[in-house]
Amino acid sequence: MNLRLIQFGKSKDAWLLEALAEYQKRLQPYCKLEVVELQDESLKHNSSPAQVMDKEAALCLQKISREDYLIVLDERGQQKSSLEFSSFLTNISDRQNVVFVIGGVFGTSAALKQRADLLFSLSAMTFTHRFARLILMEQIYRAIMIKNNRPYHY
Repeated sequence: MNLRLIQFGKSKDAWLLEALAEYQKRLQPYCKLEVVELQDESLKHNSSPAQVMDKEAALCLQKISREDYLIVLDERGQQKSSLEFSSFLTNISDRQNVVFVIGGVFGTSAALKQRADLLFSLSAMTFTHRFARLILMEQIYRAIMIKNNRPYHY
């Protein structure tokens, strides 16, 4: 299983880096998970939210091939239970590489959402992109444990 997670900005908090590293380590025996941190365009001055989202979409689309299955996290996207997510991830990852995109501080542009094969919501609640990355990595790990009948999901 080849997975890629693209996010904007770098995670800097030690506690968060430690948690992310733990899930990365737990996933290693089961899949390849590449994390790509792209430049946070919101830090540049004199850019409107729309300009920032367009710049971030352009950067992101350069990292995605036509064959990749693209999942864009969006608060209005489809929600799945952990069991449904495990089944879904197993089915698509057997056929192609899967790329998850966590938008920047302003969200994701319409162009990126149009390219997406799935708009996916982690919850009806809104999370910071840093928390979204941790929650997503935990759910990917949980999905793989379910697939492999490992005692993580009860």
